[in-house]
Amino acid sequence: MAKPVRAALGGVWITCNFCQGDLFRDREVKLNSSGMEFMSLGWANESATGLICWNCGYVHLFVNRDIELYKQRKG
Repeated sequence: MAKPVRAALGGVWITCNFCQGDLFRDREVKLNSSGMEFMSLGWANESATGLICWNCGYVHLFVNRDIELYKQRKG
């Protein structure tokens, strides 16, 4: 199972927009467009960092590559 992370962007800690939690699961998310998929170029689509709230499951997407992730112990 994935370990929880805390995340910051520009020195500001990120909290969940829904429940205000501060622990997330992270994963890469492809931002597919139908045109690129139609031409079989889906692999070239941009990707984002997905932060999935550990508490409620709300998904946050960040295209900014300056996002910082800090592994946490679930406790």
